[in-house]
Amino acid sequence: MILVKKVLNSSVVLVEKDGQEMIALGKGIGYNKKIDDIISDSLVDKIFLPIEEQKSSQFAELVDEIPIQFFEITKEIVAIAEEELPYQLNTSIYLTLSDHLHFAVERSEKGLVISNRLYWEIKNYYPKEFYIGEMALKQIKQKYKIELPNEEASNIAFHLINAQSNKHEDQDGLKKAKLVGTIVNMVRYSLRQEIDTNSIHYTRFITHVRFFVDRFFSEGLLQEKEDELYRQMWSLYPGAMDSATKVKNYIDQTYSTQIPENELVYLGVHINRLMNHSAIENN
Repeated sequence: MILVKKVLNSSVVLVEKDGQEMIALGKGIGYNKKIDDIISDSLVDKIFLPIEEQKSSQFAELVDEIPIQFFEITKEIVAIAEEELPYQLNTSIYLTLSDHLHFAVERSEKGLVISNRLYWEIKNYYPKEFYIGEMALKQIKQKYKIELPNEEASNIAFHLINAQSNKHEDQDGLKKAKLVGTIVNMVRYSLRQEIDTNSIHYTRFITHVRFFVDRFFSEGLLQEKEDELYRQMWSLYPGAMDSATKVKNYIDQTYSTQIPENELVYLGVHINRLMNHSAIENN
């Protein structure tokens, strides 16, 4: 039995099905419906998405803008992910990933290619999520005749990573957020130049720091040594490497650990990019 809990618009209804609150999608499904009305299965497009009630209005807005097939695709991707991954996903992914996929297809159709600078990091640091992203691309191509660039596998993986939901989320999130904030403030102070915190370059830098902090707390830091690259970075970008070393020293002292040279190099690369773009924008 499908019981109406709230009518969001003529095509979107918050319902209770099998004791669980869900979003039901269907053309005209909410027309003339009131709370506690019963909806016939024949009116529903067989799309039931678990969603938090406080986000239901956002969902209704998206449904007005996004074709239903993208919610179908997202539901299928989430089903695969929850079979393959060792954690549950927050229901917000039904909003964020549907929106992203719709936008990705629009960009692809217009020939707009936006490179994902985190492709390598995601592919190597989150192989399970990346694999699901690859599976999703194949399924989208086969079932919906939509071919998306290979980089979209990492974008899908990124949404899965961000939608992790577990009982340690608040505690771990606070711990990670504090370290991210400390690193960012140390770098900004050491650069001694203005940084546009609204720029895409700053956002990318923050994202790299978040990945680094995730790897640090999950004991997944890169351990391989690349002595030549390490020497080259100090020779070419001493300012960035000096800033990265200050971060390393702080973490080593605070957490009684030893950050590997490879991680120092990659942090230096991202700091150097931030320095270069900030210098250009400030001139």
